[in-house]
Formats: sequence, structure tokens, C-alpha cells
Amino acid sequence: MEQRKIGSLSVTVVGIGCNNFGARIDEKRTEEVVDAALAAGINFFDTADAYGEGKSEELLGRFLGSRRSQVIVATKFGLEMAGQGSGARPEYIRKAFDASLQRLKTDYIDLYQLHKPDPDVPIGETLGALNELVQAGKVREIGCSNFSAQQLREAAAVSAARPGSARFVSVQNEYSLLHRSPEEGVLAESVRQHLVFLPFFPLMSGLLTGKYRKGQPIPQDTRVAKFERYRKLLTEENLDKVEALIGFAESHGHTVLELAFSWLLAHEVVASVIAGASSARQVADNASAATWKLTTDDLHEIDALLRTGAEAAIKG
Repeated sequence: MEQRKIGSLSVTVVGIGCNNFGARIDEKRTEEVVDAALAAGINFFDTADAYGEGKSEELLGRFLGSRRSQVIVATKFGLEMAGQGSGARPEYIRKAFDASLQRLKTDYIDLYQLHKPDPDVPIGETLGALNELVQAGKVREIGCSNFSAQQLREAAAVSAARPGSARFVSVQNEYSLLHRSPEEGVLAESVRQHLVFLPFFPLMSGLLTGKYRKGQPIPQDTRVAKFERYRKLLTEENLDKVEALIGFAESHGHTVLELAFSWLLAHEVVASVIAGASSARQVADNASAATWKLTTDDLHEIDALLRTGAEAAIKG
């Protein structure tokens, strides 16, 4: 599988989002997903201490086992952890980091990310603590998540004033064919700063798999069927866009899943598409989805189709 860079790290263009581990899927299925990812040549696993209240890190560490050195492990800190705390103060970062190491059964983390900005802590304090971990050889690269363009600029200004210190090399925000807010500034700022972009929710909670179609019943035993917050995604506009995208993909001999991955990877700033999986089959489908090389004309046609889909929903 093709690999791209996150700072000094080389990661596969398809990664595994581990938010399902120990929560939506049990231990047996988690082991199945980890093994299938490695078998498919995927080397990038993205988790967080808050996923499954620590269970995701714990299971990932357990099932990687002796294969830890073969992969790139990214995790995050900052969200509320019962009995541990939250935030981005230096003392909390050290506490959260040690806890993640223990759960992951490792002595280093490849990419350590601030899960969300902490408005109560100057970014310089956070970067200082993260730099200490890098200098100690415990963290290879640092990144951030859910940052705005302005927050990226503030972090860059601090790093520029501290030559030789660790700086963010990546930003992880939601981005997909149906959620394009990073195009309002974050992508451009990432390019300007030579950051790489890591899109999460690339399949818009399943809408971009072709599983949910206009005028058809919602498949049972899916997140959309079970939870109202996901059903809210099934708007007329989104469903019209999905139909247009399915038509485009099939006319080119591909699936909408392949389109979702390949469209994101057509952006050079994107290093890896992080997608969750609940089975070995889903891992295999995701791993093979990133091979369609879209042309500039394809990208323009897709944008036009999405505009048409939105207009159809408004008229309807």
C-alpha cells in the first residue's frame, strides 16, 4: 500500500480508526480488525485515551503485542477521562501520557495529539510539555485535532519563537465529500505550514458506503438505525448528494466507498484516511478503496454533482 509522511513517520494512506474498539465491537471483533489490518498492509492505527474510556488503547496494545514495532500508533489526550482528568496543562499531559503508555503496553508513542483545543491553557504551555516528551525520546511526533486555522497559526507562532523545539506536524479534523468545512481555511493553513491533514469520519458515519439510499429503509443493526444523532445525517440534501456520487462512481466502474477514499487522497495535504471498521471484511474493503486516481476533471465534475444534489434537495 502507498505510504505518505507525517513528519518523520511513514504511514499507509489508509489507517484504522480505533474508536470502535471495546465499545461498539467486543474484544474478539477488535482482535479480528487488528489482525486484518496488518494482513492488508495497513500500518497506521489512530486511537485516543477517551475511546471506550481507555479500553481502545488497552485492546490495541494487547492485540498488537510483539508486532508493536511494525506499526505507527497515534493516540490523543485532552478529553475527560474518569478518575484521570482532562485538558492540556503540562502536569495533566504527563499524567495522561503515562496512563496511555501503560494501556498501550509500549514505551513510546509515534504521534501524540491534543484531542481538542483547551481555551484555559496557553498553547505555549502545552507545546512545552509535549516538547519535553519528544526530547526524552518518548514521543516521535506531535499533532493536534479539531483546531481552527487561527488556532493553527497561534501554535505555529509559538513554535517559530522556539527554534529546535517540537512543533505540530499534523491536524486531524472531520472531512469528507459531505463535510467540507476544512476547505474554509484549515486545509490552506495546513499547506502553508507544511502540516499534513488527517481526515476523520471520511465515510460520514456510513453514508458514503452506499448503505443508505434515498427511498429505501434504513438497514437494521446499524448506528443510523440505533441512534438519533446519526439518523439526523439522513437529510434530503445528503441523500441527494449520495445518489449523485453513487452514479458518478458506478459510471467509472467504481463504488462510492472507493470514491470517498480516493477523493480525500487526491488532496496532497492528506496523509492517511482514518476509517473505523467493525469486521475483517470492512478492513479489506477500506484497504482496497484507495487506488482510484482521480483527475482534475473528475474533481470538477464531482463538485458540480454535489452542487446539483444540494439544489435538488432545496427545490424538493
